[in-house]
Amino acid sequence: MPRGLITMKTFVATPANRQRDWYVVDADGKTLGRLATQLANALRGKGKPEYTPHVDTGDFVIVINAEKIHVTGDKLASKRYWRHSGYPGGIKSRTLGEQLERRPEEVIRKAVKGMLPRNRLARQQLQKLKVYAGPDHPHQAQQPEALEIEA
Repeated sequence: MPRGLITMKTFVATPANRQRDWYVVDADGKTLGRLATQLANALRGKGKPEYTPHVDTGDFVIVINAEKIHVTGDKLASKRYWRHSGYPGGIKSRTLGEQLERRPEEVIRKAVKGMLPRNRLARQQLQKLKVYAGPDHPHQAQQPEALEIEA
């Protein structure tokens, strides 16, 4: 190594020195995909200076008013959610409109899940996402702050 060269150490976050905050997001009128990308970044902690890809440094995110999400185009009728019972011929589907009527929380959860990596860490990060169809949530004790989402 040449003389006078200053070396810097790379900071690596650990579970001991991470700071997890609670945020609440109102999904009323927000576009589904744009909201999901920003929620995925908050769950991963990508906006933090101590972000480390292999450590869960993200925050807890509470989403309220999931039933009032907005989509563009003809997605309410044409976008389909597929599931399979595991038996032959057991595939079933619902449109986005039907899914919003029955289980609006799953629409946001699946959109965010699709934007996370496919590994154990992402499954752990997805557990920090709390989605509720209406305006109420049971996490008042955590004193969540409002998270601004660009529409």
